[in-house]
Amino acid sequence: MSARHPTLERLGIAQSLLLEPFGLDEGALARALATIGEHRIDDADLYFQHTRSEGWSLEEGIVKSGSFGIDQGVGVRAVAGEKTAFAYSDEISEAALQDAARTVRTIAAAGQSRKVKLARAGKVAKSRVLYAPMDPIGTLDSAQKVALLEKVERMARARDPRIVQVMASVAAEYDVVLIARADGTRAADVRPLVRLSLTVIAEQAGRREQGSSGGGGRFSLTHFDEAVLSGYVERAVQTALTNLESRPAPAGSMSVVLGPGWPGILLHEAIGHGLEGDFNRKGSSAFAGRVGERVAAKGVTVLDDGTLPDRRGSLNVDDEGCASQRNVLIEDGILKGYIQDAMNARLMGVAPTGNGRRESYAHLPMPRMTNTYMLAGDRSPEEIIGSLKRGLYASNFGGGSVDITSGKFVFSASEAWWVENGKILYPVKGATLIGNGPDALTRVSLIGNDLSLDEGVGTCGKEGQSVPVGVGQPTLRIDGLTVGGTA
Repeated sequence: MSARHPTLERLGIAQSLLLEPFGLDEGALARALATIGEHRIDDADLYFQHTRSEGWSLEEGIVKSGSFGIDQGVGVRAVAGEKTAFAYSDEISEAALQDAARTVRTIAAAGQSRKVKLARAGKVAKSRVLYAPMDPIGTLDSAQKVALLEKVERMARARDPRIVQVMASVAAEYDVVLIARADGTRAADVRPLVRLSLTVIAEQAGRREQGSSGGGGRFSLTHFDEAVLSGYVERAVQTALTNLESRPAPAGSMSVVLGPGWPGILLHEAIGHGLEGDFNRKGSSAFAGRVGERVAAKGVTVLDDGTLPDRRGSLNVDDEGCASQRNVLIEDGILKGYIQDAMNARLMGVAPTGNGRRESYAHLPMPRMTNTYMLAGDRSPEEIIGSLKRGLYASNFGGGSVDITSGKFVFSASEAWWVENGKILYPVKGATLIGNGPDALTRVSLIGNDLSLDEGVGTCGKEGQSVPVGVGQPTLRIDGLTVGGTA
């Protein structure tokens, strides 16, 4: 007997969790969509979701908290022109579906939109096979999860006697979604997600500094083996100890070298958000109307790629039933396009890019990033750092923010070094990078050959919604950035 097709397997799992226990079938979905379609609309969909989550936290040598949650419900949406009507319910039943459908169908005004063609179910959405359709919560039992955190703490304290405090947490989530579209398309996904986070505090001569690390992705908790934990501990401890030796950061306009991997969060915030379709359709992005133009230095190629196996930001299918894609946004400095959900793609006359994402069934989808990164160049990291006469090498970042309209960004470096004549001299603290995203892209002068992705800890916020994402980049030199320091 042949194995069941992965897409059909996911549909089966979703139906067994989200339809069958509540007496729903394909007929109930079709009736709800038909109710919405009684008025003139451009699009409609039903989004069912079942989410189970678990988390454990350790502090002061004790696992102090554990949590377990279950959430499920359905969101019902109708779209007419630029208008969207949305209703959701944490009750899954045909009565709740029909109530929501009658509520959202009132969006359509006569003559403002077309009558969407309803179709019987029969079209299974194209999708990827990027991760296993498993429940990661059960891959370790409660005692093993507690032991995992205790092990991380022991490893961190044993690494250096100056480590005086360790905080660690582990979380797992099992997320199942089912999407029914008015055109008869049916899609489903089974999304595992795990994350381990570690923060240590080091003390020396009355001074305290911290370092953080961790990682995760769409796999089981058994991923966090001895080698993985050792890497997390090494990075967190080294950051804390480095910061113990840090001096006040200088301020001014200077060349800055960004390290590989997680520093790609600057790319995500300062450039990625500006390439989302809704901002560009409305003309509020600094990149609006610039497709085909040079927006970055030669050699700069930026992708948003939801097709990377097991990555935190990856999706087999997005939250509108579109398969994830590898989207080239900027190629050799030329703007090629934006990331799109279904509505903004329709209004802009382009195809969706598999970036329609929502936090949960209680939220509307919008164009959001998945894994956003810059491709590698041909310079070694040593050559790039060695090219600095006087400047900053920022190897890790904390928080940051960006103004989409102007492109201005502010980022704080959690680990940075002062460089003179190509030599790393000493760590600095309090360095803040200030600039303009579109302008900064044109100031990239050297691109490293060491592309790496982050460890799997990224979460992106937009309009009150949070979704897991990934970032990455090679070592980069950017000239003429403003550094706000404490010196």
